[in-house]
Amino acid sequence: MKTLKQTNILIFAVPALLLAAAFFCNLFVEGFNWSLPDFIIAGILLFGTAFVINLVVHSQKTLLFKLIISGIVLLILLLIWIELAVGIFGSPFAGS
Repeated sequence: MKTLKQTNILIFAVPALLLAAAFFCNLFVEGFNWSLPDFIIAGILLFGTAFVINLVVHSQKTLLFKLIISGIVLLILLLIWIELAVGIFGSPFAGS
């Protein structure tokens, strides 16, 4: 069984690894062009999502409830990320 500290490390390591991968892709891959605000927004989105999922995982609710809420949180993250990238909803902060 995992301890609380191991679970927290795992939950927050995923966004850190994703941002590290994006950073190294930005350095070495042609066509990958993120600026500092892109990294800041991605960090806020990823670590914010990890924080909310961490709260859900450590709640006293049932496993089914935790899975449903975590899925909804991840779906919201995905929709915001897609909107910022390509603008599927046509909002004022949509990407190109």
